[in-house]
Amino acid sequence: MGSRSLSESLDSPDAHFERNHTENANLVSLKFHEPDGVLDQGHQDSSPVRRDVNRLLSGVKFLDMDLEDGKLEKERNKTVHSNKAIQIQNQALLAGLAYCLSSCSMILVNKFVLFGYDFSAGISLMLYQNFISVFIVSILSSMGLISREPLTWRLIKVWLPVNVIFVGMLLTSMFSLKYINVAMVTVLKNATNVITAVGEMYLFNKHHDSRVWTALFVQIVSAVSGGITDLSFHAIGYAWQIINCFLTASYSLTLRRVMDTAKQVTKSGNLNEFSMVLLNNTLSLPLGILLIFVFNEVDYLYTTPLLRRPDFWLVTTLSGFLGLAISFTSMWFLHQTGATTYSLVGSLNKIPLSIAGIVLFKVPTSLENSASIFFGLLAGVFFARAKMREKSQS
Repeated sequence: MGSRSLSESLDSPDAHFERNHTENANLVSLKFHEPDGVLDQGHQDSSPVRRDVNRLLSGVKFLDMDLEDGKLEKERNKTVHSNKAIQIQNQALLAGLAYCLSSCSMILVNKFVLFGYDFSAGISLMLYQNFISVFIVSILSSMGLISREPLTWRLIKVWLPVNVIFVGMLLTSMFSLKYINVAMVTVLKNATNVITAVGEMYLFNKHHDSRVWTALFVQIVSAVSGGITDLSFHAIGYAWQIINCFLTASYSLTLRRVMDTAKQVTKSGNLNEFSMVLLNNTLSLPLGILLIFVFNEVDYLYTTPLLRRPDFWLVTTLSGFLGLAISFTSMWFLHQTGATTYSLVGSLNKIPLSIAGIVLFKVPTSLENSASIFFGLLAGVFFARAKMREKSQS
């Protein structure tokens, strides 16, 4: 009787309501008293269902953690690669700007010494500039501010051919600046791009697309038209400049290969920019002294009154510091880029250089000559754009 009454009471609607209310209360308690899907230890042990739910929720949580870790790792790797790419681009940009600034300043100062002071000893000027470079690098090395490789006979023998080209490049630039205005020198230097591109094709099997060759052809046309319309045309100056174009292209083409070979004969297996600057300028000193006697500049140095003027020594010393700057920045820039990029950036800096040369030295120009110079500068920009597009496609 009692058991039947108990059974009836359990099967009554009130009993059903009581059971449902109790189960709902337990679920609510599970939801609100166990945040983040982690079951309370006391509740966890009270029901197998709750233990299964806890195990399932914990697995989901650890899976989310693994996915988050994977995403963070991928984002971290992407950030590292992006930072490296930006750093490389910034290095090349900084090297290019430093090279352009030192190159423009060097040409203007040399033009001022040779034309403004009417100084006729270009080899002696080169020798003095290289001596200043050797002196500064040696002082910085002895103070421990920079590191450099010791000069050995093996290293000298490897570097000597490119040093002869280096000296010839400096001297022919001096001789051409003596007779040609800065604007025409910059336009004629476009021929260096043509020689460099042909040299890369035959020496390094590097092929250029049609846009690059079109730009090179336009540069040749601008150089020829500029020479025809040049009011201050000088055959000797133009001859020196053509030789300079061949030597400059040869220097940029051989320097990268010689740098790789020179590293193998050094003690550390490396050759930084300061070591190459010291090597280049030190080897040029005995060759420059020999050329001073060959071209008989000694008699001129004895008789010229310029050597007794302090302002002349100030300007020539400044040119020596700029010589060190252009030696360092050119090698630094070649390390970051290549021979053709080295040449095309050199052509881009001719735009401000040409304008400065015409204004500072009051060069007489005609409408035809100014148009040919402007046409040549635009050809340099067109060549740069074609090279950048070719590089991006490759």
